[in-house]
Amino acid sequence: QVQLVESGGGLVQAGGSLRLSCAASGSIFSINAMGWYRQAPGKQRELVAAITSGGSTNYADSVKGRFTISRDNAKNTVYLQMNSLKPEDTAVYYCNADIVLFRGSPLDAWGQGTLVTVSS
Repeated sequence: QVQLVESGGGLVQAGGSLRLSCAASGSIFSINAMGWYRQAPGKQRELVAAITSGGSTNYADSVKGRFTISRDNAKNTVYLQMNSLKPEDTAVYYCNADIVLFRGSPLDAWGQGTLVTVSS
């Protein structure tokens, strides 16, 4: 059993900042890539940012220069620092992890989602 537990969402004014956290727990042998996705009402889920176990990152063009993804491998935790937030960043943010279980099986795990609302 593996769980991804997210925290840090909420309501913020435009120009403000939030920091999301996502901790993975359970029968985890290792975690490859971790990432954050978001889904706004009426839109498809999209990749926001991702980070490999070695620390390589990639970002959606819409968040480059404003968001920073990082991870703590010892804690199986990924973070998303979001600065200069815009109303268009409003969405449910989901954590994703590419996990290898102790028995060797791969698992594409998702968190339950955390709502970020940016007011204008």
